[in-house]
Amino acid sequence: MKKIFLLFLILITVSNAQKKWSDPTISVKDLKAHLFYLASDDMKGRFSGSPEERIAADYIRNQFESYGLEPLFDGNYFQDFPFIERLELTSNNSAEILINDEKLTLKIRDDFITVPFSGKAELKARLVFAGYGISSENLEYDDYESIDVKDKIVIILRDHPEHDSAHSDFDRYASLRSKASTARDKGAAGIIFVNGYFPSDDDNLVELRYDGAPAINDFPVIQVKRDIIEKIFKAHNLDFKEIQKKIDSTKRGNPVEFQNCFAEIHTEVKEIVSSARNVGGLLKCNSGSDEYIVVGAHFDHLGIDQLKSSSMYRGSDSQIHNGADDNASGTSAMLELAEALASSKSELKRNIIFLAFSGEELGILGSTYFTNNSPVSLDKIIAMVNMDMVGRLNEENSLTVIGAGTSSAWKPLLNEKNRYDLKLTFDDAGTGGSDHQAFSNKNIPVLFFFTGTHSDYHKPSDDPDKINYEGEKKIASYILDVIKGIDRLEEKPDYVKVEAPTNRRIGKSRVYVGTVPEFGYNGEGYKLSGVTDGSPAAKAGLMSGDIIIRFGDKKVGNIYDFMHAMAEYKPGDKVEVAVLRDGKEMKFTIDLVAK
Repeated sequence: MKKIFLLFLILITVSNAQKKWSDPTISVKDLKAHLFYLASDDMKGRFSGSPEERIAADYIRNQFESYGLEPLFDGNYFQDFPFIERLELTSNNSAEILINDEKLTLKIRDDFITVPFSGKAELKARLVFAGYGISSENLEYDDYESIDVKDKIVIILRDHPEHDSAHSDFDRYASLRSKASTARDKGAAGIIFVNGYFPSDDDNLVELRYDGAPAINDFPVIQVKRDIIEKIFKAHNLDFKEIQKKIDSTKRGNPVEFQNCFAEIHTEVKEIVSSARNVGGLLKCNSGSDEYIVVGAHFDHLGIDQLKSSSMYRGSDSQIHNGADDNASGTSAMLELAEALASSKSELKRNIIFLAFSGEELGILGSTYFTNNSPVSLDKIIAMVNMDMVGRLNEENSLTVIGAGTSSAWKPLLNEKNRYDLKLTFDDAGTGGSDHQAFSNKNIPVLFFFTGTHSDYHKPSDDPDKINYEGEKKIASYILDVIKGIDRLEEKPDYVKVEAPTNRRIGKSRVYVGTVPEFGYNGEGYKLSGVTDGSPAAKAGLMSGDIIIRFGDKKVGNIYDFMHAMAEYKPGDKVEVAVLRDGKEMKFTIDLVAK
């Protein structure tokens, strides 16, 4: 009852601040009203699925209604979608170490922690040590050389033997996910991770945080405190610290098979599923056109403690991340554009969809869900215009437009409409980590407007008083002209696929496959949202919707397994890939190329 009463008070407090006047022109007054509302402390950072996200969604819906926009989703302005909000450990997490006749019962969160991607399992097995758990032909390094880990629990050091190097080829093999894939492929039954003495003497346990991919089924993974592991080595007259030093200095593994030493592990991580919502309004033109322009912005942010890993704040206390620029600014601009375009509806040649996305900070979940569950056919969406962080226009009037190369129509149009003395910087690729990418993944031309990052990015200090409202008005007015220009194009703009530069390296070469991940997918395997035209994946016959389950001789349970498997190939190699297509397993051969 207390929680309901508090929510009721929030609803009353925030509703009193809602914008209630009508002004079809883009104005500083309106931008401020929207932004101060959405980025107020009362909204508590608008984390996806929170009560405050719902209040913000209601606010956006009310604005859409007042402009005369129709509900987009079968009579509803809201499109709900599920997401994994957090992870929890069940009561079924325990660990015991047996050294000769001594039993050590470990305490959860004090002596050990279950690693977030651990599968549910119960296991008792012998213990072995496999150094850093890295095995790579490219590096000519193998911690598994001369040791049999089949059906055993492997103790593995975190990090890698070149931990003092700022740029090491070992970096790509150092993630816990990568090491777990290697151990599983070697036949291990489970893993115990441990912090070494280098590069830091700290012995912190990993954070229980969802990383966007499913757990490794039936494969237990835990981290144990170093002093516990020390006891295992000392019982065998070995010095754990000296062994790490030796591996680091020689760059050779130093595996150990422990005698009469076992571990019994029970692991279970529960995924807590929540629901977030997109808000969509439709402005129907009078021409009878069946084509659509999408104008969007995300309205979610980091909340308070929900996305600590994404926050740039380094304090230990709880702070509201108001997200004024990121992205109350884009949402406010989108609302102003909706009002302005609705007032000139009779002039439109095409329909316009206005979308406020949630789940962007979690990995463009809302926009991806929309493109996979669109109420209109995607081939009728001729363009997507995205605004994310448009509130910090600087003195040089610098504005970045990402996706400027995704249609041959864009750059002439962008330059023609720039009567605002904006200093435009064009980025051709349709990627860039915001909601437009979900549309470019579906071969839809995109434009993403962005004034750049700043010292308040993802910090509690990203507040409404830091916004350049005159600058945002200028940008919104420019985008309005661009949207009208798109609307008046005689022909549907063509789509040009532009590959983003990649830094993914394999040894001294780079390998290119051309797959596009399905963001938000949480099933087994690596699901494709699409493949790049002309890429090795496309030439081999892979398609959107395929789920890669094997890459060469490596099992693929998620995108991390895919990246791990790909790391051992070089340009010119051929690799057989197994995929699930409509539930049926199919095999393709990909000719890998350099990029």
